[in-house]
Formats: sequence, structure tokens, C-alpha cells
Amino acid sequence: MTQTQTITKGISQEVEEISEQIITWRRYLHANPEASLKEYKTAAYIKQELDKLNVPYRSIGETGVLAEIQGGQGSGKTILLRADIDALELNDDKNVSYKSQNQGLNHACGHDGHTASLLGAVKVLKDNQANFKGTIRFAFQQAEEIGAGARIFVDEGALENVDTVFGIHLDSSVEVGKLVSVSGATNASCDIIKIQIQGKSTHIASPHLGSSALLTAVSIINEAQKLVAANVDPTENALIGFGVLNSGTRYNIVPNQATIEGTLRAFSFESRQKLLDALENLAKATAQLQGTQVEIDIYDAAAPLINDSSYAQFGAQVAAGIVGAQNVIQQKEKSFGADDFADFLAVAPGVYARVGTRNLDNEATHFAHHHNQFDIDERSLLLAAQYHINYALTFLENE
Repeated sequence: MTQTQTITKGISQEVEEISEQIITWRRYLHANPEASLKEYKTAAYIKQELDKLNVPYRSIGETGVLAEIQGGQGSGKTILLRADIDALELNDDKNVSYKSQNQGLNHACGHDGHTASLLGAVKVLKDNQANFKGTIRFAFQQAEEIGAGARIFVDEGALENVDTVFGIHLDSSVEVGKLVSVSGATNASCDIIKIQIQGKSTHIASPHLGSSALLTAVSIINEAQKLVAANVDPTENALIGFGVLNSGTRYNIVPNQATIEGTLRAFSFESRQKLLDALENLAKATAQLQGTQVEIDIYDAAAPLINDSSYAQFGAQVAAGIVGAQNVIQQKEKSFGADDFADFLAVAPGVYARVGTRNLDNEATHFAHHHNQFDIDERSLLLAAQYHINYALTFLENE
């Protein structure tokens, strides 16, 4: 793959010309956030804007939207561009005109920016429809925050005959003006674990007459911390952590019930499965030893997100054409945060890139994602839109 010679010329100017519209889209979405699988008004807004652009679309699930533009130069390859659209259950504590109007909901991960940037890409690509060959699909995906939306798109055929997928995440840890395209694993898998333990109550002074669900829970939590070292190559990273332990009703009663909830994260499919098996065996063996019973529920929220190396290199080349090679990051620390874009990558090769949003002179843009004051330098929206456009056109132009 090589950088396009002609078709992306002038794209930067076209994006700049609609910069106010992209920012308007982002601010409307930021002020009107909706939770995962409840993005009804968000989906309606996206459809309204697609109608204005005369771009056909269809619904995916109840709140996802899949749009498509077919190039005027004939059939060719197919690429899917993705933006997630859901918000977080979190107060918005910023003092800005576009502050969330929905109490307890906040676009504190940048999905409003993802959506606005992809709408900007739709606008420019529609205007250039006659100049390219092939098909571009646009996935406005619901429920990324709960690891449910991408698989809805996959199950409903949105990735049929797709040659590659491309996604972007805004990144407050990266300076605005820089683009990121990294090979290999960039985000961990996410399995949400719930273990319910049934024991037998008795007086705390006669523990031998009962079986403590609490003791089993604590034993599982403690022993689980050793599983990574025992099962994963020390050159890899993985973790098992628990954030919930509920048990007991009174200080002098051996509890007959306990519930623990946690998560397992890994950067390879092999390590993930090995740890899941080990954790299940540990829980069952501990319960048997202590005379209790366990019921294990594991929710597959996301697979490891692993960028194809050739597409990541291609993404870096495209990025260099936008911001210069000196502003392209190809090595970045992996994140234990998960993203269900991994479900797209399991179907078609591609890359999940990042766009810096941190303005070194504006501390309001320094907050981490999922913080109640999270905000961005909105210049990043234009770079994100251009990255979508240039990546798609360059891919479709090259054999």
C-alpha cells in the first residue's frame, strides 16, 4: 500500500470549510448524551443529518445506524469506518455552553467527537462520491461502553464483504496535532466475572457446623491474584481484579451467601482463555474444599484489540500525509481499557487509530477519559475527520 497521489488533495481544505458544522454536531451530541442501548435520540439525530446529506442508511439493532456511499468510478473494495455513539452514566461538571443537559449522563469518553468527526467524513466523501471507486460504509455504533454494540453490527451483516475496518478514538493523553497508529495488541480483552457462593449459616462461635460463603469468596479473590503469574508468559501483561464483595447480615453469623464481581483482562486470545479456565477451576476447587457451592457467570464484553501490522503501517503512512511523519506515534503503551472495535477486527483486518486532543496550554483538555470534567481541543475533530477520509480514499485507490 502507498499513499494516494491525487484523490486526497484538497481534502484538508474541504474539512476546514465544514469545521463549524463538525463542532456544532459535537456540541449538540455532548449536550444530549444517552446511555448504552438507549441512544434513540442520538440515532434519530444521526439519521436526520444523513438525510440532509442524501446518504442512504439502515438501522442496526434499535439504536445503531449503518450508512453507505458507493463510489461513482465503479465497484471495487469495501471499507467500514466506525464511530461509537453512547455516553457514560456520569455527571458533567464542566462550566461550558454545551454541558450535558441530561442529568447523570456525560460524553466523558469522546464518543460525541467520534460521531461528529465521522459525520464530517460522510459529508466530504459524499461530495467526492464521483471521484472514487468502491464502497464506504459508516458504522455509528451503539453500546461500546458495555461491550454490546459491535457484535450487533456483526450479527446483522454490517461487515459482509468488508475488506478492512478503520476506527478512531480521541485520546486526551496525546497532544492535539498528533495521530497514533500502533501495530499489534493495543487494548486488553474484558470479561466481567460474577461468582455467587452458597454456604451454610451457623453461629460464628460454632463455625464447624456451617460453611462460610464469605471465606470462600475471600479465598477465591486472594488465590486469583496468583493465576496470572502461574499461567501467563512473564513477557505478557494480564490482570484479574475484583471490585465487589457482598456477604453477611450480622457480625456473629457465618454467612451462607456471598457474591464477588470483577474482571479479567488480557492482550492475547490464548492468555485470555487460559486464565478464564484457571479461574473457573480455582473457584470450583475452593468451594469443594470449603463445603460451599459456586455459580460462575462470565460476560464476554470485548476480545483483545489487535491491530493488523500491515494496516497499522498503512495507517501511519496516511497519518504522515496529514500531520507529517514527526507527528505520528507508532509505539504506545498498551491499555487495559477494552474496546469492542475488537469484534470488527475479528471479522476483517484493520486498525484502531487514535487522535490527540490535549492542548498543552489548556488544562481543561488534560482530564482523563471517564472523568466528570473531560473535554477536548476541538481542533482534533478536524484531524479525525480527515484521517477517516484519507484512510478510506487511499485504501480504495490502491490495489
